[in-house]
Amino acid sequence: MCWDNNEMSDPGLDPRITPGAHVCLARLIRLDRVDNLVSEASIVAERVGLHRDNVAVQRSSGVARALRRRPSTWECYLRPMSFVSVDDRGLVRWVTMSSPGAKNAIPKVGWGELAEAFEGFEASDQRALVVIGADGDFSAGADLGADFSGFGTAAANAEYMKLPNRAALALHRISKPTVAAVDGVAVGAGMNLALGCDVVIATERARFAEIFVKRGLTLDFGGTWLLPRLVGLARAREIALTGRIVEAEEALSIGLATLVVPASSLEDTAVEIAGALAEGAPLAQRLIKVALDRSSSMTFEQSLAYEEQAQAVLLGSEDLFEGAAAFFQKRPPEFKGR
Repeated sequence: MCWDNNEMSDPGLDPRITPGAHVCLARLIRLDRVDNLVSEASIVAERVGLHRDNVAVQRSSGVARALRRRPSTWECYLRPMSFVSVDDRGLVRWVTMSSPGAKNAIPKVGWGELAEAFEGFEASDQRALVVIGADGDFSAGADLGADFSGFGTAAANAEYMKLPNRAALALHRISKPTVAAVDGVAVGAGMNLALGCDVVIATERARFAEIFVKRGLTLDFGGTWLLPRLVGLARAREIALTGRIVEAEEALSIGLATLVVPASSLEDTAVEIAGALAEGAPLAQRLIKVALDRSSSMTFEQSLAYEEQAQAVLLGSEDLFEGAAAFFQKRPPEFKGR
């Protein structure tokens, strides 16, 4: 750290023009200090009394960049950028992905943020989840520009793949209804993240692609399992082997999307659908999701056996009596998940 006058000297900076605190900040934003940029910059902010919300520090293609917006005074602050933000609106939790300028491509740290967001929702009292992207796109998949330098041996790459796999599994294991609100691009892992949700709302300008083959890769984030279940094996082969773009209307016609709406209506439609899902019977929804996920691997007899056991549980639940009472009293039910 640079706190005394001797350490302030720097051949590339003129201290007559740049205040000492800003010399510290400028020296932190060097390529040889990338790994410690966020933590050290936070310490600088605390030591010199800078605010934390006027400079956002992020990484792109392995290079640390400081993005500063100048306020009315010379005060500035530092904050590490988060890929995921979480917002509870009544019984619905919203998870928003954001990587400005990169079509919400998922950085290495983003996989853990997604996994934690999905695991946190499952453990919460919220009844439905909406996943959406910021700034007119859903997600461009993995941020290979930022992560490519970290790939090496097969063993090291397998360790890396545990990160998206954890997020994909956390989404798949959610027992409550999930909605993907897709605008713009949903490609690669971004496409499969959307397909991993129970309901996919797409705008008219949404574009889907299993773009992996065009990058020399195979499907990931569960696409191998999800895609053929939604569109059939023959069509899944064609989409995956070509990596072509699937426009919104085709996505609707082949079963990738549940409905297509104007871009201006995306959030309102997501609010409406997620709100309706949040009012459903939680125990029934959980058992329905399990049954549908297993349907392609169960025989008809096994499906009947599952329904027998699941229905036996639900027939003794408080939610059944609440549903019946609401029907006869002509009012909306208030399910408790018991």
